[in-house]
Amino acid sequence: MTPILKYAVSACLLTTLVGCGQSESTGSKPAKQLAPPAETGILEVATRNGSTTYYLDRHENPIGPEHSLISRFAESQGWQVNWTMYDSTSEVIKALESGATHLAAAGLTHLPSRTERFTLGPAHTEITEQLVCHREMRPLPRTPDALTDVAITVTADSSYVETLNGLATEHEGIKFEEDDSRTTEILLAAVAEQSLKCTVADSNIVQVMRRHFPNLEVAMNLTTGKNLGWYLPAGAADLANSAREWMNSTAGDEAIGYMENRYYAYIGEFDFVDLRALNRRIDDRLPDYRSHFAEAETTTGMPADLLAALSYQESHWDPTAVSPTGVRGIMMLTKNTAESLGVTDRLDPVAAIDGGARYLADRHRRLPDTIPEPDRTFLALASYNIGRGHLLDARQLARDLGKNPDSWDDMKEVLPLKADKRYYPQTRYGYARGYEPVHYVQRIRNYRDVISSSFE
Repeated sequence: MTPILKYAVSACLLTTLVGCGQSESTGSKPAKQLAPPAETGILEVATRNGSTTYYLDRHENPIGPEHSLISRFAESQGWQVNWTMYDSTSEVIKALESGATHLAAAGLTHLPSRTERFTLGPAHTEITEQLVCHREMRPLPRTPDALTDVAITVTADSSYVETLNGLATEHEGIKFEEDDSRTTEILLAAVAEQSLKCTVADSNIVQVMRRHFPNLEVAMNLTTGKNLGWYLPAGAADLANSAREWMNSTAGDEAIGYMENRYYAYIGEFDFVDLRALNRRIDDRLPDYRSHFAEAETTTGMPADLLAALSYQESHWDPTAVSPTGVRGIMMLTKNTAESLGVTDRLDPVAAIDGGARYLADRHRRLPDTIPEPDRTFLALASYNIGRGHLLDARQLARDLGKNPDSWDDMKEVLPLKADKRYYPQTRYGYARGYEPVHYVQRIRNYRDVISSSFE
């Protein structure tokens, strides 16, 4: 299996490098006049597989930024959603042209040329278009003038075509090819494997993909901010107005905030060395422990990929790891914690993984059932890191400050106050480095996204 095919198969739920996990129907539908969703109760939505649009998680549940927003919009209207998966942006555009869908939610850039042909829907994300090459390419093109004779391949019918055509009128020698069969994610993977020189992608796609392919390098921004959003077929003004009214409402603001927090907000600054090491260790270390994480999921209910990400954060999957403070092993258990769990040898990875999983499950179980997911899991991870007493202190501080102790967004702001002398003296357990669990959870979320495909 070639490297690209390996990623295409094993990482499809994360980066959706191929059109895996498709919905009820696939490909172009015949042109037809759809009855409005207000009559049928069904909203027909065209999308494509992608980490920033729609994909299936490891339990084959549909998720993704566009899925999240559309689901909430449809729920607000009392409609069900019928998703149709298309292989490329070109196919989504054809669905709009043929009237085969009520709405396209596929990470489409709002462009004047598209707005002339279709009905403009609401925008939800601002991006820049970026030229992406392999980091070992020499010299890397850093200005438009340097693009002369640089081999660039982009997705056909994408906004990138217009951007490059515009640059080509101002700078001689800029040429590029359109690919009508591969998505932006697949082209980025090809650049990472050096079978393509460069491509163009939206900054949010690059942000996600670089965690899986650290060798991708942003050579330059080709545009300033552009809006991503929905499009509807020509003549669909009523539905577009309903979508825009919802997106601009309080419920729409909350839905966008949830989407950003779920899929983007936790992604930290790109760290090439860290992510290169993670991807290397997925190949050379994780196979030795994957079955033990899976077994721990069976016995505790804590997801195997979450346990693996936690373990990587703790020890980089080194069963002999020892910290200056005395915690040790692949799950970095303290001596007291290990004894309470019946783990007699913290350097035994099988026993340590089982013990760490049971400890995290206990942190999770002790939190109120009313806390929604994924907030409850994030709070359990924070408790694993900082201790249950300090977490309870922070939850009480949240109440005192008018914050929601069940919301991870609010607790990210409150936990650092455990290191603030204006606040920690009034807490039961006193001072703690409360900023650490915030970064701890963020890193685990990042690692989990990269690791998850290894547990499919």
